[in-house]
Amino acid sequence: MFKSGFVTIIGRPNVGKSTLTNKIMGEKLSIVSCRPQTTRNNIQTILTKENYQLIFVDTPGIHKPRHKLGEFMVKIAEESVKDVDLVVFITNPQQEIAKGDEMIIEGLKQSNKTVFLVINKVDENPKELTAKTLKMYSELMEFDEIIPISALKGNNVDKLIDLMVSHMPEGPQYYPEDMITDQQERFVVSEIIREKILRMLSQEVPHGTAVEIISMKQGKNKNYKIDATILCEKDSHKGIIIGKGGSMLKKIGTYSRQDIEKLLDAKVDLKLWVKIKKDWRDSSFVLKELGYKK
Repeated sequence: MFKSGFVTIIGRPNVGKSTLTNKIMGEKLSIVSCRPQTTRNNIQTILTKENYQLIFVDTPGIHKPRHKLGEFMVKIAEESVKDVDLVVFITNPQQEIAKGDEMIIEGLKQSNKTVFLVINKVDENPKELTAKTLKMYSELMEFDEIIPISALKGNNVDKLIDLMVSHMPEGPQYYPEDMITDQQERFVVSEIIREKILRMLSQEVPHGTAVEIISMKQGKNKNYKIDATILCEKDSHKGIIIGKGGSMLKKIGTYSRQDIEKLLDAKVDLKLWVKIKKDWRDSSFVLKELGYKK
């Protein structure tokens, strides 16, 4: 019997949704950063084994939006629950239930979906705090499964996958077995570059940045030539991204190229430019151009 189904991973920003997706897949497909609200689009990844196929939708964290980009992120996170077989609600050990989690749980109660509660980052917190969190949340809602994990170290992730499969219906193989994401390579490349910006720059600059792939061509020797523009909102941000004598931009380019070459399994010639586009996060036109509007 072959099982298949769709899984959405949902939760507040920075609880480890993308880290969990990447650990399950064994591939760096979702952008990961210590900063909240890193993921901006639903990233669909596909795990295929001999007797099952799980299709994961990694969503942006649900938060109070401050601009049109934020509104888009919250909307697609909430919509992702509608058409799936299983919802994985992920949170971290805490002394009291976060207001954002209460809001998510109220929505999940109305969804009539199979819902798992996953407590992540248990390796970073005392066991007593994890136990307290499990008790608080299980009193708030009756979950179909409750699993403490460490997405970063992989603790209990295999058990989580087994439980997911056990709750999946009998179904077809929706995607070819060698397909691991439905995202175009250009999108994944832009996310890799954006991750490096998030990792290397200060708190304020990264969320005012976006990456646009201007050109991505593969030559006869199978190597790629990629031109990309980093958009930022302020003159001061442009200077920070470029760095003294172009040092920061060079560093972003070097680390990005290394990950892109792993993704494409080919040599990459990557050229980066920085462009100011004031208030782009509130521009419907720019958001649509970048793929953040449907």
